[in-house]
Parts: sequence; structure tokens; C-alpha cells
Amino acid sequence: MKMLKDLKAFLLRGNVVDLAVGVIIASAFGAIVTSLVNDIITPLILNPALEAAKVQNIAELAWNGVTYGKFLSAVINFLVIGTVLFFVIKGIEKAQSLTKKEAAEEAPAGPTELEVLQEIKALLEKK
Repeated sequence: MKMLKDLKAFLLRGNVVDLAVGVIIASAFGAIVTSLVNDIITPLILNPALEAAKVQNIAELAWNGVTYGKFLSAVINFLVIGTVLFFVIKGIEKAQSLTKKEAAEEAPAGPTELEVLQEIKALLEKK
């Protein structure tokens, strides 16, 4: 019974739930990027190059028995994922900085350190 409580406490900790959400979103994001590479980039950019090489599929690219097509596809996929993540992170950072700037503008300015020390000094002189 205690093990079930411990398991429940472990599974419902913030870190585990956040990690699970991150993995699910990453999986969905991976599917989007794979579709971008397979359905948009490959037909627009790579198909002319593949036709020039007289190959139907990028996986068939080979040189002296070395099939480098799948590797090339993985490199393109990596570059697209890296580029998209770069712009997503930059967008998030920009939104966070705007939010922080707005919060700083809304927050009332408190007394400075000098003002607080002067108030303490005045109180001590009265005693």
C-alpha cells in the first residue's frame, strides 16, 4: 500500500508531468518537421537534384556501394529541426523579455537604499 502511495507521489511530481508533456510535444513536433522535410523540402528542392542524379528516392543515393542517401536525409532533417527550434526559442525569449519589461514598468518603484537608511537614521535620532 505504501509503495502505491510512493508511486503516485512520484508520478504526480511536477518534474515527471512536465517531462511527459515535453516528450509528447516533442513527438508531435518531430512529426511536423518530418512532414516538412518529406512533403515540402524534398519535392521542392531535392527532387530536381534527385532527377539529375537519376534516382527516385533519396535513400537510393549511393557512390561506390556506399548508400549515403539516408544519412543525407537525416542531416537535412537535423538542420531543419535545429533551424525551427532556433526560431521557436528566439520567439519565446522575445515574449518573455516583453512580459518582464511590462511587469517592471507596472511595478511601483520602492524607496531607494539611501532613503531607507535615512528613515532608519531619523527614527534612531528620535529615540
